[in-house]
Amino acid sequence: MRTFPYDLKAARRPRLGLIVLQTDERIEPDLHRLLPTQTELFVTRVPSGLDVTPETLQAMHDHIAASAALLPQADTFDVVGYGCTSGSAQIGPQNVAAQVRAGVATQAVTEPVSALVAACRALGVTRIAVLSPYVAAVSDRLRDVLDGQGVASPVFGTFAEAEEARVSRIDPRSTRAAALELLAQGGVEALFLSCTNLDALDIIADLEVETGLPVLSSNLVLGWHMAHLAGLALAPDFADCRLAREAR
Repeated sequence: MRTFPYDLKAARRPRLGLIVLQTDERIEPDLHRLLPTQTELFVTRVPSGLDVTPETLQAMHDHIAASAALLPQADTFDVVGYGCTSGSAQIGPQNVAAQVRAGVATQAVTEPVSALVAACRALGVTRIAVLSPYVAAVSDRLRDVLDGQGVASPVFGTFAEAEEARVSRIDPRSTRAAALELLAQGGVEALFLSCTNLDALDIIADLEVETGLPVLSSNLVLGWHMAHLAGLALAPDFADCRLAREAR
């Protein structure tokens, strides 16, 4: 029988992994739009509660390694992202990274909290307005973690929603209106739209034009940080956002 060689040494594109919450409907399509075409993105899911509480967020800790282990293991990843803002704050970014590395070989790990802190530092921002879909007990933990990293959130608003399936269905027009109401209070240098399941990507450009401030979302900063750690830029469609233009 004729044999055919394997191309085991072929140059490859940057290899990225993404751990998505079982209940998340937004991050996967958003990351496919944000990341440049020269990357390979592999996705796995982690069990998550239908309601978002400190307890359901913490419970994900014990499933992260197993979910990461479901990513292809044939080669080391350049970056693996864990796609949960509030979960990262509740579990702790270092603990998230340790669990990811327990499941898969990767050169770097990030999640929305670390990505947001990196974005704020790159933009020279220390005071942000935060708009969250979640109840206070969840949002307060995120704000405390950010404050510990030198990012204050003196202006804060929430939709006080506990059910994850409803978060993905918050109308972007409602998010935009709430964001403008928050920013009218003044005293901040940027806006952060928290939650990977929030439909926010397509309102960022108009909000930046209208407010003159950088507008960040969980998926935007995570996509930017994953690309940055892999030595790449965001996809061309997002090259004009303040984060892509001004991060230094």
